[in-house]
Amino acid sequence: MLSICGVDCCSECNRKDECGGCVKTDGQPFGGTCIAANCIKKGGFEEFKNRKEELIAEFHALGIKDLQVNDLNLLNGFYVNLEYPLPNGQSVKLLEDNHVYWGNQIEIPDSDRCYGLAADENYLLVCEYGCGGSEPQIIVYKKR
Repeated sequence: MLSICGVDCCSECNRKDECGGCVKTDGQPFGGTCIAANCIKKGGFEEFKNRKEELIAEFHALGIKDLQVNDLNLLNGFYVNLEYPLPNGQSVKLLEDNHVYWGNQIEIPDSDRCYGLAADENYLLVCEYGCGGSEPQIIVYKKR
């Protein structure tokens, strides 16, 4: 089934029975929000394209060494919502499991770690982690 943005999310998702489908839920899969569906409902595919390019520019403007973002993908929150250790010993998740974000994984040159990116209408997140999301660290979490 195609979504509002035209991506066939259902064929790739192992949780499609819980989701309800993008079109059927009017862009609120899993009862949350989808950044792509919101953009398209607000201003069509031109808004979608512009917002994606703006986000790429915002990630580059952070000035993080070796962070070169060429594209952003739609990612389910439950897939990218890592638990980050805080200095006080507690842990925190910064994303919502039921939202769909724009994001990507960027390999860090000469390292076994990656940058993980996630963004929605309100926040930018850049983290660093090892294989399978191990030992995640928050690099930047900021309000847009």
